[in-house]
Amino acid sequence: MQPQPGGVYLDGTLGGAGHALALLSAAQPGGRLIGIDADPTALAAAQIRLAAANLPPESYALHHGRFAEMTTIARSAGVTAVDGILLDLGVSSHQLDTAARGFAFSNDGPLDMRLDPTRGFTAADIVNRFDEVALADIIFRYGEERGSRRIARLIVERRQQTPFSRTADLASLVARAIGRGRHDRIHPATRTFQALRIAVNAELEQLEHALPQAIDLLRSGGRVAVISFHSLEDRIVKLFFRAESGYGGNANERPARLRIITKKPIEAGEAELAVNPRCRSAKLRVAEKL
Repeated sequence: MQPQPGGVYLDGTLGGAGHALALLSAAQPGGRLIGIDADPTALAAAQIRLAAANLPPESYALHHGRFAEMTTIARSAGVTAVDGILLDLGVSSHQLDTAARGFAFSNDGPLDMRLDPTRGFTAADIVNRFDEVALADIIFRYGEERGSRRIARLIVERRQQTPFSRTADLASLVARAIGRGRHDRIHPATRTFQALRIAVNAELEQLEHALPQAIDLLRSGGRVAVISFHSLEDRIVKLFFRAESGYGGNANERPARLRIITKKPIEAGEAELAVNPRCRSAKLRVAEKL
């Protein structure tokens, strides 16, 4: 993103503030940061980390919300244009490792999966209330799970006796539904859990709403960087960047607004993977506003 002293930056997925701290530090003296996160726990941790860095307290403002609300949040902070925007999509390691959040089945916990635990319906609500067709559609569409119909059918049959409330319970049923091949590298429930998390948090819809706002909010020459972790997210970013860069356009379409910086997504190298294996599927795409 190449942050510059005095620049204004927006981190729409603040998390533990690692990226935010790097951006803000590089933008000193005079730089500002707007940080957004749906998770109040993440916001509190980010506040502590930024305060410990001895940065000017007026140089950053943290907001509870979704990155699809970036325009409204920026305006509330008195900002109408920024020099860079970062979206690091998906779930943080802290969220995955906290059993009480219900994102992972490796540590049994309540079937929740909300990025913002203060509002919205949970994964348990979907699993216990949606009809079989709707369940199969979610699991297939967002998880690209070929066994979605069988999984949905067994979920509906089982919940008539006992509703689902724990991650390990659901993971066990999915594993029984589709089995596990000798060469499978991931747990059989991985795609189903991904699908439920995406549905609970409306993640793809949030991304689709946020990207046009990002372009409008950027100054000319400003850059938007998006880190995605699965093909559905990456496809949305890729197609949006291509459309806004005029790729395949014609004279009747509006002028291009972006220049694609990363012709192919940047992926983690061996050294980074050794430190953080969870970034194996990460893809970084960057575009610059014309």
